[in-house]
Amino acid sequence: MKRFFKVVEKDSDGSAKKPRENDAVAEGGENKKKEPLKFMTWNANSFLLRVKNNWPDFTNLITTFDPDVIAIQEVRMPAAGAKGASKIQGEIKDDTSASREEKKILMRALSAPPFGNYNVWWSLADSKYAGTALLVKKCFKPKSVVFNLDKIASKHEPDGRVILAEFETLRLLNTYVPNNGWKEEANSFQRRRKWDKRILEFVTQNSDKPLIWCGDLNVSHEEIDVSHPEFFSTAKLNGYIPPNKEDCGQPGFTLSERKRFGTILRESCGKVIKSKKYMSCLPLYSFVIAPMKWGKLIDAYRFLNKDKDKDMERGFSWSGNPVGRYRGKRMRIDYFLVSEKLKERIVSCEMLGHGIELEGFYGSDHCPVTLELSPSSIPQNEDPV
Repeated sequence: MKRFFKVVEKDSDGSAKKPRENDAVAEGGENKKKEPLKFMTWNANSFLLRVKNNWPDFTNLITTFDPDVIAIQEVRMPAAGAKGASKIQGEIKDDTSASREEKKILMRALSAPPFGNYNVWWSLADSKYAGTALLVKKCFKPKSVVFNLDKIASKHEPDGRVILAEFETLRLLNTYVPNNGWKEEANSFQRRRKWDKRILEFVTQNSDKPLIWCGDLNVSHEEIDVSHPEFFSTAKLNGYIPPNKEDCGQPGFTLSERKRFGTILRESCGKVIKSKKYMSCLPLYSFVIAPMKWGKLIDAYRFLNKDKDKDMERGFSWSGNPVGRYRGKRMRIDYFLVSEKLKERIVSCEMLGHGIELEGFYGSDHCPVTLELSPSSIPQNEDPV
């Protein structure tokens, strides 16, 4: 099954362009041995809309930062497949004139510089909902790319919420985590609890290689990670109060979510998990045993910014609409989490947006977040374990 497209460049006369010497290096020369060091994650809130309305500014950002890997969430492009038929979640829908035109617009943008230097993988929902994409520079060759926390290549996570790329020295997990919602319902609280249980199983069972987990994780871990803690902790939807007080508040800032997130960070080293305290955080969880090799997960941004930001305009990745009750209120829900052994290699981790008017958000309600690592001291042809 096709997982990415490769653009065939042409000369001005319409003939296929001959590869240049540096192109050959990028495709299969020495550069393929290098590990990616510069990463970007962004919830685009409809990738197609960003292409139509904000592409020049976003293109300038990519050209300037020059990331090796770009992780996108909320692509909102439907998967291929006729109505009533099984969907092909790795390909964009193009069986109607409208869908073909939308795909053409998106592909044209991703074929132009600098995006033509990347291979692209998609994991899409059946409709214009959720979905993720992963762009990796052609000089970096993933050993594998899968689309499910169970690491089954042919099976995509429902709604296209997962892309997992394995490189020689590390794994990169791009996720669009389900929103917790406001009520005790199957598609909100219960769905989020199951997700947190599964992601903990994943990180504990895959500790044999360093992990970089990025994306819209839909949780603000501590009070420092929101601009108005009291507002978010007491927020309600139409006066509804959940049965459990730990489920009260803004989705992404309920005490229940924050506790489970903290557990994932602490317990990701692969310890035996069997305590009553832990069981209360993740209902129905059975203990996991995994090799303890690469340690717990580190919040890269908080590792570099341990105190509350002096400038309240920065330090948050999501910002409410400039009009309405969420004006000026912000949350940090987009992350780079890295295995503890990578923490000393963190050069920078930055939120690229600020201000009530959403400067640097490029049309989304989320701003891009970047991570840069220093080169590894481990030779590229050696196993990191």
